[in-house]
Amino acid sequence: MSLLSINDLQVSFKTRRGTVNAVRGLSLEIEKGETLGIVGESGSGKSVTSYALMRLLESNGRISGGALSYGGIDLRHAKESVMRDLRGREISMIFQNPRAALNPIRKVGHQIEDVLRRHAKATRSTARAEAIKALEAVKIRDPEARYNAYPFELSGGMCQRIVIALALACDPKLLIADEPTTGLDITTQKAVMDLIADLIAERGMSAMVITHDLGLAAQYCNRIVVMKDGEIVEQGDPKRLFTAPEHPYTRKLVDATPRSGASVRSLLPAEQRTPAPELPVSETPLLEVRDLTKTYQGKSGPVHAVKGISFKVMKGQSVGLVGESGCGKSTTSSILVRLTDPTSGEILFNGEDLAKTPAGTFARDPRRAAIQMVFQDATDSFNPRHTARHSIAEPLKRLTGLKGKALKDRVEELADLVGLPRPLLDRFPHQLSGGQKARVGIARAIAVEPQFLILDEPTAALDVSIQAIVLNLLVDLRAKLGISFLFVSHDLHVVRLLCDHVIVMRDGEILEEGPAAAVMDAPAHAYTRELLAAAPEPPALAETLSSAAE
Repeated sequence: MSLLSINDLQVSFKTRRGTVNAVRGLSLEIEKGETLGIVGESGSGKSVTSYALMRLLESNGRISGGALSYGGIDLRHAKESVMRDLRGREISMIFQNPRAALNPIRKVGHQIEDVLRRHAKATRSTARAEAIKALEAVKIRDPEARYNAYPFELSGGMCQRIVIALALACDPKLLIADEPTTGLDITTQKAVMDLIADLIAERGMSAMVITHDLGLAAQYCNRIVVMKDGEIVEQGDPKRLFTAPEHPYTRKLVDATPRSGASVRSLLPAEQRTPAPELPVSETPLLEVRDLTKTYQGKSGPVHAVKGISFKVMKGQSVGLVGESGCGKSTTSSILVRLTDPTSGEILFNGEDLAKTPAGTFARDPRRAAIQMVFQDATDSFNPRHTARHSIAEPLKRLTGLKGKALKDRVEELADLVGLPRPLLDRFPHQLSGGQKARVGIARAIAVEPQFLILDEPTAALDVSIQAIVLNLLVDLRAKLGISFLFVSHDLHVVRLLCDHVIVMRDGEILEEGPAAAVMDAPAHAYTRELLAAAPEPPALAETLSSAAE
């Protein structure tokens, strides 16, 4: 008997615009000891399926048909008291956003104790020891100290480990991991997934891993299910799905997954591929950073976020800045875009030292328009009360003085340039998809015709097919406008596709830099080799697909 059996599952949501069928006739099984991957883009029904299993749907959602069976228990019709007993003890879930899943005003050790005591796995006298044991199981250093920490005091990777400890505290038989590595840097992602895989093997659990990262699914799952529009379009062995996908949608996802040997154009569907533009790079520096340092005063003394780094960005060049969380990438970006002042050092832009102008007054500096930034979280970077048109127009009004018809025409020209349909300009951020918001962010950044554009993880939260479109858009804009890029990312496959030159940072220092091909193919530093080894590499495409891509 399968541990979990889903037969003809149908889930719908009532909305103002009518009923939305989120899952339509889904059937699958998970065997004991099996790790099943569910992949697909946003809106495909992956997460809704997991919430239906846990009976955690929102108030407007309902299971409108089908059967759910776990170990012979009818989950669809089980009483809520039965479901409360099953959640955590038999079926546990690792939620997508670890910080949102944790209570911000309660110590993490106490949160683990709550789970243990709820399912009678510990008493008041033994709960602390059991909670510390749960922290040790997920390889948290100094678990006794972490027991008393609040979520905001921990890194993203540490919070993810706490969520895993919560999920596994009661030794469940089935683990559901919903995008367990979203937002984590490449080495933390590998550490978290290796940890989950080891714990699954040690405890003989089954698992459902939900992800839009096909490379990750291929590396850690025994079998993969591909979902689209609430339905399963294909399933099978990971290697077979990658090397010989049968469904056009699976082939589209596989093609769009960044990997070694791919080109930025090969990520697009065959009918959308055009010749890649020429990307000339000048030998004249646009930006020259000299001995840049940033020190903060922490509780225990000074914190050296950036330690005397120096590098150049040539005119027309795309430079990748890579490294783990906390390495100094974001601090460096913030200093260069003049949102933060350095402690010391020079920022020569077209030969002028921008560091001499305080960040607080740089907003009114005539050189402000020349340096712009595309932020990591497109949603958080917009005013939710402003339309896309207003967001794109704002820098034009402030920095160029455009108004009236000239302003309207320029905004629509920018929308056309980034491939954003004009009717979407009058929508608010919550009415736009992730890819559409990414386009608005890029349009806003290039509105004032900057010479230098800093891109902070601009595709981190996007589906692979949308990511492919945005990456190709950036390549085309670089060719048309002659912009230089500083591309900040932890996705080394994306950096390989988009950048000419790569800088590797760790603990505020530059460990290695050079031409992208040289650094990626023959890294000189052990840390760079570690980053490359941590990047999930999907199985190579079949020759027939490779030839079709060409």
